[in-house]
Amino acid sequence: MHPEPHGKDGFPEIDDHGMIGDLQSVALVSTHGTIDWFCAPRFDSPSIFAALLDPEKGGFFRIHALGDDTRVKQMYFPQTAVLITRFMSPAGVGEVIDFMPVADEPKVATPSRIIVRGIRVVRGEVTFRLQCRPRFDYGRQEHTATASAHGIRFDAGENSAALHGVGPDALDGDDVDTTVTLSAGDLRLFAFETQPTGNPRELGRARGTRLFRDTVDFWREWLSRSTFSGRWRESVERSAMVLKLLQYAPTGALVAAPTAALPEQLGGVRNWDYRYTWIRDASFSVYSLLALGYTEEAIAFMAWAGDRVVEQAGDSSGPLKIMYRIDGSSDLEELVLDHFQGYAGSRPVNVGNGAADQLQLDIYGEALESLAIGERFRPIGNPGWKKLAGILDWLVDNWDQPDEGVWETRGGRKDFTYGRIMCWVAFDRGLRIARDRGLPAPLDRWTEARDAIYEQVFTRCWNPERKAFVQYPGTDVVDAITLLMPQVGMISPTDPMWLSTLDAIGEELVTDSLVYRYNPEASPDGLPGEEGTFSLCSFFYVMALTDAGRLDEAQYAFEKMLTYGNHVGLYAEEIDPTGLQLGNFPQAFTHLALIRAAINLDAALAGRASSRPERR
Repeated sequence: MHPEPHGKDGFPEIDDHGMIGDLQSVALVSTHGTIDWFCAPRFDSPSIFAALLDPEKGGFFRIHALGDDTRVKQMYFPQTAVLITRFMSPAGVGEVIDFMPVADEPKVATPSRIIVRGIRVVRGEVTFRLQCRPRFDYGRQEHTATASAHGIRFDAGENSAALHGVGPDALDGDDVDTTVTLSAGDLRLFAFETQPTGNPRELGRARGTRLFRDTVDFWREWLSRSTFSGRWRESVERSAMVLKLLQYAPTGALVAAPTAALPEQLGGVRNWDYRYTWIRDASFSVYSLLALGYTEEAIAFMAWAGDRVVEQAGDSSGPLKIMYRIDGSSDLEELVLDHFQGYAGSRPVNVGNGAADQLQLDIYGEALESLAIGERFRPIGNPGWKKLAGILDWLVDNWDQPDEGVWETRGGRKDFTYGRIMCWVAFDRGLRIARDRGLPAPLDRWTEARDAIYEQVFTRCWNPERKAFVQYPGTDVVDAITLLMPQVGMISPTDPMWLSTLDAIGEELVTDSLVYRYNPEASPDGLPGEEGTFSLCSFFYVMALTDAGRLDEAQYAFEKMLTYGNHVGLYAEEIDPTGLQLGNFPQAFTHLALIRAAINLDAALAGRASSRPERR
């Protein structure tokens, strides 16, 4: 059993974790020193540690201090992705230091991942217990363990791993269970390596210290490239590091989250796999990365998205999938892991994602938006433009049809307003690129489609009784995703029609700065159960208030949202009415929106301050 002294039903709380990574995969470490989520060699590979989904069968790697009177605190080493879990008791103070060294060439995909775990004592004497129980292939593949002088090797068919730095007496069956007692000044190092070459070896103090210094230097040098110097810098920097950790360096693709099947409602069925790349994330990630000065990362993601456009432009069923694997493939068959009990009993435990084959028309707007933003950094070449023009020609004939919508509902297709808004964006940005660059295009045909969409949004999608743009024609339900309408330029942020929509969203979906994406009772989405507030939408609300000039409200809402982050500033997908973070963790889209909201609000507050008359 994997004992955690907090959480629900033996599970740690979802947000009770920090994240470490090496730009090809990540590990989540709980505040009690447990790595209970780790997939290798990539984000979307089968898990080796998955106790978050099943404490018995999922596997974990725990190092914690023994003693009933021990207090625990977890923090990041400043301006890095090095995590420190500190155990404090009257007898002594000890630390577990966790990090994943970044390779000299992180853009080269490799089969081996390394997690370094150091234990040190800064005062008194501390006894640590170390338990390492890998469970390969989502716990479906048995393994054997072999001891040697400096560690344990685990073999499971084609999969293998090694724990370096323990003695042969640490072997407990086919797992590791041992204790280590250290005194003030002592340091002991361990490394968990996947697909190792050679026998386990001792990780000497000199090499471990060098790996630590190299990792610290990598992250601090990377952060030093940020051009942001405004308010809330620490939160913005932490969010930027989350994005960097979730971007697969070999391809530039950004995963939505590193986890799978964490529930949107405890005990519910909304348990999806987010270890993939959504086209929708493109424009937000490009905007946020460029706004912080991270041009290389933005260009890499634009190139990845552009490759998807070129590959599938001729598909008669639709030029783009809504999501892809990080290598660009689109095989995301949804499977259920029946042998896992699920987080706090939340089942089914889904891996893969069946929504990949849905029709979601908004993705064309997001794809064109990201390409338009990136034009000045990576102009579209002739072959790419021909493919892009082909996509817009397809959209001319297909924008006016029902789709599953941005929230990937499973209750049937509708004429979702946001899909129309983003189709308008697709044509608008395509026209801009063509005119600015003098590229060949059927301008009249695209303009006619753009204008027809505009008329539909401002007539059919506007509910005069509700005085708001609604989720789809014929309903009176509002949807938080329409908060992006002024952001994409379809309406002025001070237009009376927009301001009344903003008020309607505030009245129906906002509670203490937290924003629900829509009301599933009023607008059934084909799934049972409820969900929490959507943190992405909470930051969208800040952006909308900012653009509307309601800066005091925006600042309150933004700073209130900052208080809902976890102990190291990370956000899951949702926050429930009790303040629990729910859903996959941490979510890139939430951190993208945090960055964008912070940049916009900081600039608006600075502008207001500079416009005030000087006091005499």
